[in-house]
Amino acid sequence: MGLAVAFQMDHVSTVDIDGDSTFVLALEAQARGHTLYHYTPADLFFRDRKVMAKAQPMTVRREKGRHYQLGEAEILDLATVDVVWLRQDPPFDMAYITTTHLLEHIHPRTLVVNDPAHVRNAPEKLFVAHFDGLMPPTLIASDAARIREFRNEHKDIILKPLFGNGGAGVFRVKPDDENLNSLLEMFSKASREPIIAQRYLPEVRKGDKRIILIDGEPVGAIDRVPAAGESRSNMHVGGVPVKATLTTRDRDICAAIGPALKERGLIFVGIDVIGDWLTEINVTSPTGLQQIDRFDGVNLEGRIWDVIEAKRAAGA
Repeated sequence: MGLAVAFQMDHVSTVDIDGDSTFVLALEAQARGHTLYHYTPADLFFRDRKVMAKAQPMTVRREKGRHYQLGEAEILDLATVDVVWLRQDPPFDMAYITTTHLLEHIHPRTLVVNDPAHVRNAPEKLFVAHFDGLMPPTLIASDAARIREFRNEHKDIILKPLFGNGGAGVFRVKPDDENLNSLLEMFSKASREPIIAQRYLPEVRKGDKRIILIDGEPVGAIDRVPAAGESRSNMHVGGVPVKATLTTRDRDICAAIGPALKERGLIFVGIDVIGDWLTEINVTSPTGLQQIDRFDGVNLEGRIWDVIEAKRAAGA
């Protein structure tokens, strides 16, 4: 069955065709005969109780420098399409949150992936806190005294913005580091939001594992190994993807969170695991499909589309 599929994303011209998950989701949809539309978050609007977008028909191909073609822009009533992909990258700010409120008007009659209300209610670093025994020692606070107390207890810690992404603003603060107060001043001037502090996990040197779950089930993983002299493993800052397998602990973590993801309509999720600890549940614009596809010889985007097509066929 051919579906009308709209991708709400950062402009397609900016994607890395060898690493971007949205790109292969679009390729797979096109190969299945679905019709693709492209629009950016700035093109989304609400008028007269309709959720609309200035969208363009899109075709994609795996050819560097010529990986997409866009047709003439049209005003698209998103209630008339079958699927909307919510795929713009964070930051998870009020602009991002506003798009979830707007898309909530059309879901589930138009299937929005992931469910916009639950994307809004499951920020990466906060949603983890709903599951007992999975997080490393963690503090979420604005009070500098509480953060200094946490550092005194755990000695070696990581500080990061609560709604950050891509490794931006992440700092390792060692026991003898004299910059803690300056960092706290910097965070407080940059934002009124609390910050998150976690005990440093030395296992990160072996890799921060990204596990992909589809409709609540784990389907593959990669390790992202930090570059020399770097405490962050994000590929945006030089982390190197390495083939990985799921351990017993990884499967226990997935079993603990999987039912909650499925219940909330979070079809495509990427979680981050360091050693035995779950650090993030990424539901906004997770990555990792292409890397796992290459290492494991699989087609995870195809499995995602199998789920979506089944939901549409069932009237979800």
